[in-house]
Amino acid sequence: MAAVLAALAVLAGPAPASAAPNPSTPSGHEEDAEPQLLTDVIELTNRKYTAAKATLEKSKKRQVELALEVKRAQDELDALAPQVSEIAAQSYRTGRIGAMAMLLESNSPDSFVQRATGLDELNLVNSQKLAEVNAVKSRAELAKLAIDAEVREQQKQAAIMAKQKRDADKALALVGGKGFTGGLVSATSPVARVAPGRDADGDWKPESCSENDPTTSGCITPRTLHAYKEVKRAGFNRFVGCYRSGGPWEHPKGRACDWSLQKSGFAPWHNNDTRMYGNNLAAFLIRNADRLGIYYVIWNRQIWFPATGWKSYSGPSNHTDHVHMSLL
Repeated sequence: MAAVLAALAVLAGPAPASAAPNPSTPSGHEEDAEPQLLTDVIELTNRKYTAAKATLEKSKKRQVELALEVKRAQDELDALAPQVSEIAAQSYRTGRIGAMAMLLESNSPDSFVQRATGLDELNLVNSQKLAEVNAVKSRAELAKLAIDAEVREQQKQAAIMAKQKRDADKALALVGGKGFTGGLVSATSPVARVAPGRDADGDWKPESCSENDPTTSGCITPRTLHAYKEVKRAGFNRFVGCYRSGGPWEHPKGRACDWSLQKSGFAPWHNNDTRMYGNNLAAFLIRNADRLGIYYVIWNRQIWFPATGWKSYSGPSNHTDHVHMSLL
């Protein structure tokens, strides 16, 4: 076991003393980092997945090489076995004294010396050869054990990378996909606090327009007010309007807000800043839909429902200038 662990340590190399700081953070503090775009996360997982697969293939090739080395060592050992068995059998039959008696039967001193020297050299050579082959075989088998462990680890890592890639792709699809977002959407969103008014079965209780709307002189529901505060707490502080009289939808019921991309008024997105603001705001609402009680979200000619995901939308407004949220 100690030898196996030693072989593994040699193959793995020295362990780092501490984790390296995130290269995207000059000071090494994660809180100083810019939020990662979801497309960056997908690219990174793809790269890691490819690297893990390459390492796995390299490990498998090395495993085959070591298996051949073990086979060669075993063949060498098998070839030496008859000689060793013959010497062992002779020693068993005659013992040391018998062998000496045999040597003393030499016709001359020179013959005696030659026989003794030859016998000792044969034993010495075969012992050394046997030790050498056993050492090679032992090293090869230990290395193969280490490679087997490495292959298992690489297979595990490849599976992890594949899952991360699937999860990242799924996360991008959740917020509309690369074509819809242009890739300009953060990989994560703040977690919203759970809205009040949910019963034990998870259903959202109906609410009346009983709270003052912070954006107008109208009213909104307690759930809408909670969502409004959570969106603000998440850092979306540009212009917003909630209550609006008239019409059959959620605004006059106090169950909707329009989140502008501008600091005042409404204007369609026209650069990466305004587009990303809208993408991230929509992503926050969708990722926290169950916590906030989101009914649907409309943004950039698309509408999202929890049950169906994103669908094309056409209406009085194409919603390229604001993100609309409706609450249950």
